[in-house]
Amino acid sequence: MVSDIDPVQGQQVADQLSAAGGNTRFFEADVGDPIQCQRLVQETVSAFGSLDIACNNAGIGGEMNLTADYSLEGWQQIININLNSVFFCLKYELEAMIKQGKGVIVNMASILGQVGMSGSPGYVTAKHGMIGLTQTAAIEYASKGIRINAVGPGYIDTPLLSQLSPEVKQQLVDLHPIGRLGRADEVAELVIWLCSDKASFVTGSYYPVDGGYLAK
Repeated sequence: MVSDIDPVQGQQVADQLSAAGGNTRFFEADVGDPIQCQRLVQETVSAFGSLDIACNNAGIGGEMNLTADYSLEGWQQIININLNSVFFCLKYELEAMIKQGKGVIVNMASILGQVGMSGSPGYVTAKHGMIGLTQTAAIEYASKGIRINAVGPGYIDTPLLSQLSPEVKQQLVDLHPIGRLGRADEVAELVIWLCSDKASFVTGSYYPVDGGYLAK
């Protein structure tokens, strides 16, 4: 099940997966709304019979401002999309997985879930909170056969960065000792491993995939 607030791009991803041989469906949802999160899980179970793996990946960069200048609206927006949504999805994903006695959940955090960054108090707070939520839920449901982990990407070369000037993009590259930005498939490989039986003893963990950013 592919879900996104953008029905056009979301359906495109679902179509690509179907063309590659997958049994794929798309469900439009705003994960900042708990009712839509509940419906997403219900539709997934209805369509496929179970919910075995979930990756909570929605997020925005949000407002950039110093803490004292950060708008209340900007704070509420980013906390809702980047943190509340993870709780909403977890709540209903866990309900389904508890019934079936197994499941794996991966929450997409960030390198900024471990360190701070000037001008981004909302994003940093949301990502730190996501890691704490991941660890707490992992402890609570390990005995139920459910594993929950978080991944912390560095700056990844996605269309989100295409709007940046070459100068700004180079500044981001320079933050990574490996000397380049990450690729989406490099993050996906880690997520796939965490969701596989090869990671059967891994839960409550936070895995950076950051080209050495946090090692500096």
